[in-house]
Amino acid sequence: MVSPMTLFTPEDLLRYLYKESSHELTTAIEMALKEDYTLRERMDALQVSVNQMDVEKTLVSPRMEVVLKVLRYARKTATEATSHS
Repeated sequence: MVSPMTLFTPEDLLRYLYKESSHELTTAIEMALKEDYTLRERMDALQVSVNQMDVEKTLVSPRMEVVLKVLRYARKTATEATSHS
């Protein structure tokens, strides 16, 4: 017997997770998830990865202006520290 896990590509599973799969594919994956422990494990791992990517998208880099101010301050305090030594 062929395991349902072998019937789905990684792309199929990602489409399912992002709710972009066809109705037929969604139904097939949901049925397979009920019977195939390996597929459930794989989906859980993919879901964790998707969640991590979504969190990383929300992280914002500081504005260049802020970075330059920090660098200027660091140079100034480094110069002051060496001139007082």
